[in-house]
Amino acid sequence: MPIYKAPVDEALFLLEDVLNFQEYGQLPGFGDLTGETLAAILGEAAKIYEEVAQPLNQSGDREGCHRHDDASVTTPKGFKEAFRALAEGGWIGLSVPAEYGGQGLPYTLTVLGNEFASSANMSFAMYSGLTQGAMAALLRHGSEEQKQTYLPKMVTGEWTGTMNLTEPQCGTDLGLLTTRAKPLPDGAYAISGQKIFISSGEHDLAENIIHLVLARIEGAPAGVKGISLFIVPKFDLKPDGSLGARNGVSCGSIEHKMGIHANSTCVMNYEEARGYLVGESNRGLNAMFVMMNEARLGVAVQGIAISEAAYQNAAQYAKERLQGRSLSGPKNPGGPADPLLVHPDIRRMLMEIRGFNEAARGLALSAALDSDLAHRSHDPAVRQAAEDRLGLLTPVMKGVFTDVGFQNAVMAQQIYGGYGYIAEGGMEQFVRDARITMIYEGANGVQALDLVGRKLPRDGGRAIMAYYREVGGFISRTTDEELAPYVKPLKASLDDLQKATLWLMQNALTKPENAGAASYEYMHLFGAVAMGYVWAKIAQAALAKMKRDPDSVPAMQAKLVTAKFYMERMLPQTALRLARIETGADTLMALAPEQF
Repeated sequence: MPIYKAPVDEALFLLEDVLNFQEYGQLPGFGDLTGETLAAILGEAAKIYEEVAQPLNQSGDREGCHRHDDASVTTPKGFKEAFRALAEGGWIGLSVPAEYGGQGLPYTLTVLGNEFASSANMSFAMYSGLTQGAMAALLRHGSEEQKQTYLPKMVTGEWTGTMNLTEPQCGTDLGLLTTRAKPLPDGAYAISGQKIFISSGEHDLAENIIHLVLARIEGAPAGVKGISLFIVPKFDLKPDGSLGARNGVSCGSIEHKMGIHANSTCVMNYEEARGYLVGESNRGLNAMFVMMNEARLGVAVQGIAISEAAYQNAAQYAKERLQGRSLSGPKNPGGPADPLLVHPDIRRMLMEIRGFNEAARGLALSAALDSDLAHRSHDPAVRQAAEDRLGLLTPVMKGVFTDVGFQNAVMAQQIYGGYGYIAEGGMEQFVRDARITMIYEGANGVQALDLVGRKLPRDGGRAIMAYYREVGGFISRTTDEELAPYVKPLKASLDDLQKATLWLMQNALTKPENAGAASYEYMHLFGAVAMGYVWAKIAQAALAKMKRDPDSVPAMQAKLVTAKFYMERMLPQTALRLARIETGADTLMALAPEQF
């Protein structure tokens, strides 16, 4: 059976030593978070996911979800009890304001908790994760009445939430959406249409499910400008807020899919279902993008989470499995063979996974902190800078973290050899579960196009220029010779990113296909630089911690070695990415359709 231990110490180091979390005590929700309090919160989160969710991961995958003749859906054995324990612990509404029943704690802690949850049991984590995304959309765009009606019950887990975008004929291209919303005399709407691939669309974990549904009001403009967002509850509510009649929404089927078997991915049928407009009509995408952006960061974190769980199991296996002898002579002379860990190629794979995990976690937490700053700071300049940075980095994190997370799950499986292909060890489940992260919430090629086509030029390039100044300023200020092995490679990679950006500026406007051909490589180049920047800051913090805390030396030395490995063996990919970008689109687009 696979193992998992939440990386609490790693998270605390990132929060306290790298991100200087204590400096934000003036922000709402941050004031009481001492180091001891943070450790206690993360320790309790680790406990519930390690002890309650993780043991259900393999059994839930084997059992899956089942749809019954009455269109109801049951989740795997143990999920209802685990979900109730999660809700009673307050983990679903950790960052929701207290006036709606939440604890008002930083969103950064929710992101960390979601990493632990997805490492332990990704399918299970999605039920609460979708609910958190729905709550975020209602907090930003719902009326006060809607917030008071729905949020407290979602915080307690009595009700859950979903997002309904995709239809059989449209995924990314929401302009093709056909679900209809007919105005009713009482101000509600009758919603009719079909949605597919709806995660957590129907289940037995909560008494009501609050669907957020994109639909087109009769007479609305064509394309994305005519889309509105609606609340469509599974059970409509009586005037006193209690459950009323079953609404006209049902699960038509559960998708049979490669992974995340324990999450009910549903076809949802809407037949004159009562829905309630969220925000302004024809501006539904603005509201849904709040949920989508939060979901994209959540999916990026799933990439880290699967990579972390796969690493922990592969590292343990490499230390225990005896196979072959070391190239430099036996390391286990009393045994029949040496552990796998003596072999350089096994170490290469483990170090590549580890080099990603720690930096990606640091970048995700930095982005989550930006979200907290954007929503909680009283300084408009701070809010704007945080929003700019978060908007720029979200497609990078979603695309890069999930691509690499999947690759790392495969590498971890490879370390197991034939046993990695067998279900008992759990590695093949990590591979299957990780695969969807590259597809949902916007496929990674779309994330790359969003980065190059929208995020880079937005506001005259304000966000990317600010990022250059931030990283460049760190490099110019960091003159300590001890940090040179980390800063010099970062400078070279930042130069590659700037050259790639300039190439796009010079070549994409006159020939848009150059942007399309370069976008995926650019996204990964950017991601490598961003993680290199995090590693340089980790190295700086590790050196400082070693000097003031002798007990930390072994752990900090391990970080410095991993940082150096990243700089020497992983960050040089930026030169390769730049070379590919500069070839342009000509060869890529040269073949005629019939030649494929």
